[in-house]
Amino acid sequence: MTTTTAAGAPETTDRATTTAPALTTDPGRRRVSARVRILLWLLLVMAVALASVAMTTRSFLLRDVDNRIDRLLTQETGEFANFEEQGGDPRTGRPFTDPDRLLTVFLERQNPDADEELIGLVRGADGTPRQIRQQHDLPVALPLHRDPGAKRDIFDSPASSGVLHRPEGEIRWAKVTVAQQGREPDAAFVVAFHPEREQARVNSMFRTLLVISGVALLLTVGIAWAVAGRILEPVRVVRTAAAQLTEQDLTRRIPVHGNDDIAALAETFNGMLDRLERAFAAQREFVDDAGHELRTPITIVRGHLEVMGDDPAEREETVRLVTDELDRMSRIVEDLLLLAKSERPDFVSPEPVQVAELTADVYVKARTLGARDWQLAEVADLEAELDPQRITQAMVQLAQNAVQHTISGQAVRIGSRTDGPHLELYVADSGPGVQPQDTEVIFERFRRGTARRGARGSGAGLGLSIVKAIAEGHRGHVRLRDTPGGGATFALVLHAPRAPEGDPP
Repeated sequence: MTTTTAAGAPETTDRATTTAPALTTDPGRRRVSARVRILLWLLLVMAVALASVAMTTRSFLLRDVDNRIDRLLTQETGEFANFEEQGGDPRTGRPFTDPDRLLTVFLERQNPDADEELIGLVRGADGTPRQIRQQHDLPVALPLHRDPGAKRDIFDSPASSGVLHRPEGEIRWAKVTVAQQGREPDAAFVVAFHPEREQARVNSMFRTLLVISGVALLLTVGIAWAVAGRILEPVRVVRTAAAQLTEQDLTRRIPVHGNDDIAALAETFNGMLDRLERAFAAQREFVDDAGHELRTPITIVRGHLEVMGDDPAEREETVRLVTDELDRMSRIVEDLLLLAKSERPDFVSPEPVQVAELTADVYVKARTLGARDWQLAEVADLEAELDPQRITQAMVQLAQNAVQHTISGQAVRIGSRTDGPHLELYVADSGPGVQPQDTEVIFERFRRGTARRGARGSGAGLGLSIVKAIAEGHRGHVRLRDTPGGGATFALVLHAPRAPEGDPP
């Protein structure tokens, strides 16, 4: 193709050398193996699950701490309220009238927990509450009895319980006020609980649980790494085998172990390799056969055309010979294409067929092939799953073969019968028969046997190969046997369920 540049000079480009850009993979892109992906997903799921369990456990433990503190505060305030209502002063034997005396006597009889404070607060003359308490040391930074501001806030609070948040630590408290009728409270009994140590124990348990979860996660990842490696080993073998496959070497197979999905994958891959090997073998055989068989007619055509002169009679004879060779080449190519198609799964299209009607149709069509004593020997009265076109093609080919190896007037019988679970469609001739050494080779491509049954016929040796391919396409085979009285009988032996017994020809 010629183009013109901007300067006006012609520029020649070769269209044949212009190709589309090749599809390439990014060499810098790093692939993540399936093993690593499995482990990453497992790690993520396990981490989320273990963290959720740890957080949930911590939440439950903290809620249990809160419930226990609430029960303790309720119990202590309930005991004080009951003592205030029903108790009496040991000195007088009468109900308490003095808040100081009430709080002092009650506190003398109590035994607080390690993190608990029981304090009595009495309003002083200046409004600041003074305290009455037991001698009890608490393991906290700033107990309530040493925090005047906190005591004042609790005493002045209108609520009966609450939580006091301080920089030195949280305080859970509850109180019962003591007041004469119609007056402001003069005193209060306060229960204070410091939850730091309880919460610290929960947090320590939470951290321990996280450490255990981390160790369990590492162990799980290690075990999963080994297990995933064993499970994915056949996949790596499949990948390696696929990378090593070439058109010249399709014999490598993957060993199958077990009966799981990976084993099924290996079996499927091996089946695919079997199909590829057969397909490449058929392709190579087709090319070899075509090259071998077409070389002779091409040489003949070329030779006659090169020496063809100007004489009209010679030219006419040359054209006739060339046309005949071209026709033979065409038949060879069509037969080879048909044999190549026999490897495809859709080579035959079975459908319900009345065998008797099919046999009669083949008999009618075969009668036009030559002047022979055509006989419809017998028919099988049943319905079978067959491809009528392919079966007719095979039977007509067998009839043509019989015509080529018989003479005018000799008998050729066509029939069908059942043999146990099988159906036979046969063509029996009365010709010279087949030599024992040729019974196997005549079904191969371009093989006519070491001893020809007759002198006629210009075929390429593909007819019986086509018949064999059609039989195998129906999951059957071709059977060759001698005809009683002389000759050969070729039969398509096909599987036919529900077929009744029949008589031999």
